[in-house]
Parts: sequence; structure tokens; C-alpha cells
Amino acid sequence: MASVEDGTLNDWNLVEVSWSRLHDEGSSARHHARVARFLLDHQVEVVVANHVGDGMVRMLDTMKIRLASGAEGEARSAVLAALAH
Repeated sequence: MASVEDGTLNDWNLVEVSWSRLHDEGSSARHHARVARFLLDHQVEVVVANHVGDGMVRMLDTMKIRLASGAEGEARSAVLAALAH
């Protein structure tokens, strides 16, 4: 997770969430609920990702969380690239 203010990366925290493993445990709705709870609990405003499915796109839109898709490379670099756009 990154804290960004005025286009500057101020803080970086790695949070182990195991989304890949959890994705296959239960239904898509249950997985989306876990992701939504995490985003709400951590007051996330923007998600930077390489790809997300249509269901997740709809969920993020409903939650009014911006999606910066098409991210490439190492996570910190992807966040900095998303800031530039």
C-alpha cells in the first residue's frame, strides 16, 4: 500500500493478502467481498493493477475507487507510473 500526497509517494507498506490463493476459495462474490472489505478497511482510493475482471471493475466503480489498469513491472514503479497519468 502506498500513501501519495500531491503526486509524491510518501509511504510504502507491503501487506500480504494472498489474493491468488483466496481467489479460488469460494465464489467470485465471496472473493470480491474480501477485496471490498480490505479496500474499505484501508481507505483505498486508487487500485493499480495489471488486469482485473469485469466483476471487479464494476465493484470498484460502485465503491467509487479509481482503477489504474495496465500496470507493468515492480509494484512501486507501477504506482509511480500511475501517478504520472
